[in-house]
Amino acid sequence: MADEQKSLAERVEVPDIPKAAAKKIALLEQQFLRAEVEQLKHSIPLFRPIYEERNKVITTPEVQENFWMRVFSHAPAEIDEYITTADAAALGTALKNVSVERFEVNEAGQGEPRSIRFVFEFRTGEENPFFTDEKLVKEFYWRKRVTKTQKGNTIVWEGLVSEPVRVHWKADRDLTKGLLDAACDLAEAEKKGGERKQLPEFKKLVSKIEEVEAEAAKLDEEGEGDDDEEDFPVGPSPAGTSFFSFFGYRGRDVSAEESAKATQEDEERYQKMLKGEKVDGDDEEAEEDDEEDEEDDEVEALEIFPDGEELAVALAEDLWPNALKYYGGFSHFGHGCCESC
Repeated sequence: MADEQKSLAERVEVPDIPKAAAKKIALLEQQFLRAEVEQLKHSIPLFRPIYEERNKVITTPEVQENFWMRVFSHAPAEIDEYITTADAAALGTALKNVSVERFEVNEAGQGEPRSIRFVFEFRTGEENPFFTDEKLVKEFYWRKRVTKTQKGNTIVWEGLVSEPVRVHWKADRDLTKGLLDAACDLAEAEKKGGERKQLPEFKKLVSKIEEVEAEAAKLDEEGEGDDDEEDFPVGPSPAGTSFFSFFGYRGRDVSAEESAKATQEDEERYQKMLKGEKVDGDDEEAEEDDEEDEEDDEVEALEIFPDGEELAVALAEDLWPNALKYYGGFSHFGHGCCESC
């Protein structure tokens, strides 16, 4: 590779960041993050009535017929790439309305603003040849986990978790090719108890994932999918499956109780850092630690839509607030409002 084609980091030796400076920067990043969360939290009640007014406009008969299909057709690449040809047919035929709610924030601006509820409303009967559901509701909860490694380091993970939501497909119309049903079956079986790996639903899901991945790899090698609507091609989606597999995303197994405890522990640690006090894993001689959680690896291996969190954020922070601009056909622009719902 010619030097001019290499990045600057590849062409020069990048100096290490001094440990003292790294600690200060890490603390500043935490301060910025907390300020952004507070800003989002307090903006949500301000925007709710505006979104309600927008919904009145976009659900009028002359607009609703094609509103969300136009919005999705002008969506950015990080959303558009997950919608296959068959998905587009389903959304274009049946989708009536979409709403996004930051449901854990009350009218006083208190609560977790990063939890998201998606409500997809669909036409029924002959107007929807794919499934019978009139409404699909997918909730994502922002959760936190604090763990200690064998070397004494503190690892803080936070992100979105969810439960699979079943779609009631009409005969031979399952766009996920059985993936979503298998994920829902396993989630329901787990609630009844028993070791996950010993459940027949576990083996069925693993087999189904392997089957769909193999089919997606084959289509990728061939460079194209079968556009015959009866075959419901997987297409070029980076998830290797239908957009509707998004409803099967689950994330890590972190309960509300575990998250609340971790949040309190992390806050106490943060307050100590602000005061300049020493915290666990703050020893300058502490070794780097790549310890991983085997349970989380297992959950990730069972994800039928691994990019579920990224897509949820893109839908909530881009497509939803900018829907009017996408409806007008503008695909490239800055955010017209803050990232709130």
